Amino acid sequence: MLKKILIANRGEIAVRVIRTAREMGIATVAVYSELDRDALHVRMADEAFALGGQTAAESYLNTEAILDAIRRSGADGVHPGYGFFSENADFAAAVTDMGVTFIGPPPAAIVEMGDKVSSRKAALRGGAPIVPGTTEFAISADEIREFGNTNGWPIAIKAAFGGGGRGMKVAHDAEQVAEAMESARRESKAFFGRDEIYLERYLTWPRHIEVQIVGDTHGNVVWVSTRDCSAQRRHQKLIEEAPAPGLPDGVEEAMGAAAVKAAKAVGYYNAGTVEFIFQDNDFFFLEMNTRLQVEHPVTEVITGIDLVEWQIRVASGEKLPLTQKQVLALRRGHGIEIRINAENPTGGKFLPSPGTISKLSTPNGFGVRFDSGYESGDTVSQYYDNLVGKLIVWGQDREVAIARSIRALDELVVDGIHTTIPADLAILRHPDFHAVKHSTKWVEESLDLSRLVSTTGATQKNDDGLVERSTTVEVNGKRFDVKMWVREIANGGLGKAKKSSRTGSSAGSASGSGDVVAPMQGTIIKVIVSVGQSVKAGEAVVVLEAMKMENQITAEKDGTVSKIRVKAGDIVGAGDVLVVIG
Repeated sequence: MLKKILIANRGEIAVRVIRTAREMGIATVAVYSELDRDALHVRMADEAFALGGQTAAESYLNTEAILDAIRRSGADGVHPGYGFFSENADFAAAVTDMGVTFIGPPPAAIVEMGDKVSSRKAALRGGAPIVPGTTEFAISADEIREFGNTNGWPIAIKAAFGGGGRGMKVAHDAEQVAEAMESARRESKAFFGRDEIYLERYLTWPRHIEVQIVGDTHGNVVWVSTRDCSAQRRHQKLIEEAPAPGLPDGVEEAMGAAAVKAAKAVGYYNAGTVEFIFQDNDFFFLEMNTRLQVEHPVTEVITGIDLVEWQIRVASGEKLPLTQKQVLALRRGHGIEIRINAENPTGGKFLPSPGTISKLSTPNGFGVRFDSGYESGDTVSQYYDNLVGKLIVWGQDREVAIARSIRALDELVVDGIHTTIPADLAILRHPDFHAVKHSTKWVEESLDLSRLVSTTGATQKNDDGLVERSTTVEVNGKRFDVKMWVREIANGGLGKAKKSSRTGSSAGSASGSGDVVAPMQGTIIKVIVSVGQSVKAGEAVVVLEAMKMENQITAEKDGTVSKIRVKAGDIVGAGDVLVVIG
């Protein structure tokens, strides 16, 4: 059994691994950037080593700094978490070459299955059907246009060495190819350190179904459960369920069998996830994530299996403790996981919302779990993934799990930043979700979030200089919480209440004026417009990268561009004027 594990990651997943290791009597080592010096995972670990730098490239993607921390700590195992180096074969090989155990699959399997192109070939060898697409890297825009013209539009341009929807862009016609290709490569490079891409036909109304598998070094592989991850925005998941609901008889078992065959085809061991697209009662292999998934807890709550513990035991050379039949016999009820991301969902725009969490109060009660890497007072940085935490709920059936999820979300308080909670509630309460009529495109194409307003829980001022305050009143013995917009008095008192002219935050403009402002801190990737150009309300004018996501900042009125105050590469702060529209 391993004695000391270094976690080459941060945030929620680092905390998750530390907790299991502690239960197993294994010492833990954290690594951290300058921004994470006081982070929760650093405080919880037995030891911690500084990597230096602020950005991911300077810290958690700095190979030499992490390898040096492994040497200095004397760790005999390394857990990569998810993201960063979790699917990097060179990093896994560098760790094993040091005589240290990599808690993940063998480098050869990462190369074959982590590369989405070669994984498609492996799936074919295992007998799994694949979505029509390329089995080689896409090199040029002309090549992509030819693929679209041949296979039909739209097409998906995807990061070959990525996952989780990062580095995936959709081109609906030939004119969108060049920009989509550039964007996919930039996002992939920023998040995974590589920018190779491949192509797939983009299905019209698919569900995203994945299979959790675990293998050992003795040739055993089992599939644990399916998960439905169809509730997404920007090709990234919001809500996951286990097992996947509403599948025709025999489909789940067929997916599980196909996943096991694909894993065995490459000699896979440790935890992994095989992803499928399901449409019109057919399923197609999508990709394999050669790591522990963000959404693994939703599988844990319906099986009672600690997947991180299994990872550590397998890496230590132990056999899987259960057979396939025994694993499936453990499953009980229904699980739902809701990702709480630092994003402003106002109007359905899901703009990143970095900042300091002034208050984090988590729900409790039967069947409720909350995994997070943050506490009250911690700061969510623009330089890293925007996941604040994961709410995991269990119920004896799906309807109970949905009702319990809504109750728990109503209790969850995250003040100081915007989060996806209002959108999560809208999804869970919608009849389409209850009836399993949603797809990966449902949130963005069918769910009406135009009237959704998010507040940060912090003091905000409207256009009249009034601040939002809450008070509790009693009417006939019944308590009501009332929000008011009032004048702020220097001694902390309240002025006369006045009706709010606006709540929440704008996506890019200051109250409909001609100033297009940055809604968050970030880096300018591209200026789309030029001085003298006519634009319409809702038209993108600037591309801003924040929290590893590219965001189109839009005009909120018709007019003509009179000033451009930024250029590509500029770092801007929240509220900075980017473009002026006259």
